[in-house]
Amino acid sequence: MKNNQPALLALEDGSLWPGLGFGAAGDTTGEIVFNTSLSGYQEILTDPSYHGQIITMTMPHIGNVGCNPEDDESDRVWAAGLVVRSASPMVSNWRSRQSLPDYLAERGVVAITDVDTRALVRHIRTHGAMRAALSTIDPDPARLLALARSARDMNGLDLAREVSCTEPYRWTEAANWWSADGQWGNGQPSIANGQSVVSNRQFHVVAYDFGIKRNILRLLAAYGCRITVVPATTTAVEALALEPDGIFLSNGPGDPAAVTYAVTAVRDLLGQKPIFGICLGHQILGLALGAQTYKLKFGHRGGNQPVQVGESGAVQISSHNHGFAVDAATLPSGVTASHINLNDHCCEGLAAPDYQAFSVQYHPESSPGPHDSDELFRRFVALMGMCG
Repeated sequence: MKNNQPALLALEDGSLWPGLGFGAAGDTTGEIVFNTSLSGYQEILTDPSYHGQIITMTMPHIGNVGCNPEDDESDRVWAAGLVVRSASPMVSNWRSRQSLPDYLAERGVVAITDVDTRALVRHIRTHGAMRAALSTIDPDPARLLALARSARDMNGLDLAREVSCTEPYRWTEAANWWSADGQWGNGQPSIANGQSVVSNRQFHVVAYDFGIKRNILRLLAAYGCRITVVPATTTAVEALALEPDGIFLSNGPGDPAAVTYAVTAVRDLLGQKPIFGICLGHQILGLALGAQTYKLKFGHRGGNQPVQVGESGAVQISSHNHGFAVDAATLPSGVTASHINLNDHCCEGLAAPDYQAFSVQYHPESSPGPHDSDELFRRFVALMGMCG
């Protein structure tokens, strides 16, 4: 399970965090962040939004359910590295096909265990996310500090180009749902709160891939959408040439202000088709509407974040992964902050009714996380029906 080789995590502020290596042998650099989810490490590792980041899991025991192909959220691990308190020596899940150490080693991902992750997370909360270097082959402190301080800074960094698809493609796989008769299976949701959630019409959605997760696509398909996924650099003219009923803006990594080509495309799309954005897509929509974004001190990452819905006052527990946010004070007239984070009161959603556009900063598709916000996909379908 462990390679029993001394490993070392070095942060750019000079702090050193020793442990034992597991996964692949090697060096890696990235922004050190933490995730508070109790489970779902495989989905987290394969979420393209974590590109360029070394993830610290706050849950002490990681790896106990193993890994399987079905839980990947993309075709590879995008996280730069993994830090855990205790990599589980046992796998106890009937769905498991591979242990976490073997999964990471096969994919070339460097990881460290036996780290005091509680102390590390408190350090990140106090001093903020920063650059880091991790080695399981040569834990020389001076060398690793130099690597950390020369790593890429997330500010001003366009990573959407690095994770996006290069050519358009169609997506057809739908999510799994509990059916009305209590059976679990593939296909479309039939009943939610006593009402049909699938339109009789199959709407065509052009989904911008800034680092899109598979479960987003599965849910759009489950709600009756025909989906064409397009590269991040797709222009508004190219998107409209596909004759969509709606435009979806996906999650993704990096600084939203650096993705200028996407901001321009969305600005040109405003008012032409209904728009729904998630995470980076939310930030890009905010910038296109004229707002500004800023970097959070240590970000929101986990499956237990409370968000208040402005219209109803209801509180939803939600899944998050973002290090940047839209500055609500810079929103133009006619655009409102529709959702607010109850921990730090940052903007978690936008509503621009004049443009038939809305977005959320968090992840309503979860995977991992709660399903409190599934309604947003239904809302997008309804908006396309009204505007069609």
